[in-house]
Amino acid sequence: MKKLYYEDPYMNSFETELEYQTADDIGKVYAVLKETAFYPTGGGQPHDEGTLNGIKVVDVEEVEGEIRHYLVRELDSSISKVSGEIDWNRRFDLMQQHAGQHILSAAFEELCGYKTVSFHLGKETLTIDLEISDLSEPHAEEAERLANSIILENRPIEARWVSAEEASQFPLRKQLSVSEDIRLVIIPEFDYNGCGGTHPTSTGQVGGIKILDWERQKKKIRVQFVCGSRILTQLQAKHEITKKLCQSLNAPELDLPTAATRLIENGKDLEKQLESAKEALLAYEAKEMFTAGNEECISKVFEGRSIQELQKLARLTTSQSENTVVILINETNDKLQFVCARGENSEADMKGLAGELLQKINGKGGGNPQFAQGGGDKFMSGDDLLQYALRIAGQSRG
Repeated sequence: MKKLYYEDPYMNSFETELEYQTADDIGKVYAVLKETAFYPTGGGQPHDEGTLNGIKVVDVEEVEGEIRHYLVRELDSSISKVSGEIDWNRRFDLMQQHAGQHILSAAFEELCGYKTVSFHLGKETLTIDLEISDLSEPHAEEAERLANSIILENRPIEARWVSAEEASQFPLRKQLSVSEDIRLVIIPEFDYNGCGGTHPTSTGQVGGIKILDWERQKKKIRVQFVCGSRILTQLQAKHEITKKLCQSLNAPELDLPTAATRLIENGKDLEKQLESAKEALLAYEAKEMFTAGNEECISKVFEGRSIQELQKLARLTTSQSENTVVILINETNDKLQFVCARGENSEADMKGLAGELLQKINGKGGGNPQFAQGGGDKFMSGDDLLQYALRIAGQSRG
């Protein structure tokens, strides 16, 4: 099959003949052509998209030496001629990103000796993995500056088919993965690399490179960046977010960090005040429960309270009397929870009581003789579970 994308990466339409069409093992329809300008997925570059005779091409794969164009439906079997149209915006974006990756990887290696061991070209950003454990901001900035200077110089990008012997004469950035049909992509006096992808004919067409971030991935550093038109897309997205933040925080762009810090600090102060208020209310509630209840056993059923609040209430209540037992039940739409506690001088076994209650509601929980808790299914009302708990507690005291 003739690969037109190697002859002219700028070809966005072509005429050819249909060799055959069929479906794969899972029923996906594909066509094989006499020649094609559609680039198949490979070498880290995603496949082209477009149409064949107006029918959408959703995937392109090279399988056993043939290029399969996967379609949303079959081509008209009565027609042997095929017109192909490449989604040019997608193709040129991928060309910009792929060439930009070559340039940035070469910049890191030339300046710092950092080798690129893998790369991924995504829909919005792309990444390279550097064979290092840490990356400093000055080194990242220096590599970005060099990469953009290479772009501004508008150096040629050459694609050349060579033999293994010829390839050995070039200062290749990484070892070749093939020994035949070797294709080199060359930026003279800067980068020499084996690659089967599509690239523009000059570095100036890459437009620019912007590093967005980097992070440690196992023992390597993953650098995230964008090239060409994706820089404008990223800038526009960040500009929209910045405008909304300026409106929300009522602050100009340069004051956003200060305004955000102030808002966060105010929120933390409010959280502390709210927590203090909650603690005071719980202390008051515990005192009211103790005053209104039977000192020997204080109990109550709640609805929709958190287990943490019940725990605090139980501890605050038992702290007011060394002899009291506290049994608190919480009821939700489909669950029952409980907390039981005793004062220091009480001999009631809270762990044993919890075990009895858990059996009644098919629940899970635990604790010790002084304090226990648990929860389970709502097989009965909260009042019924409390009455059951009070009978057990009464029997143990008896």
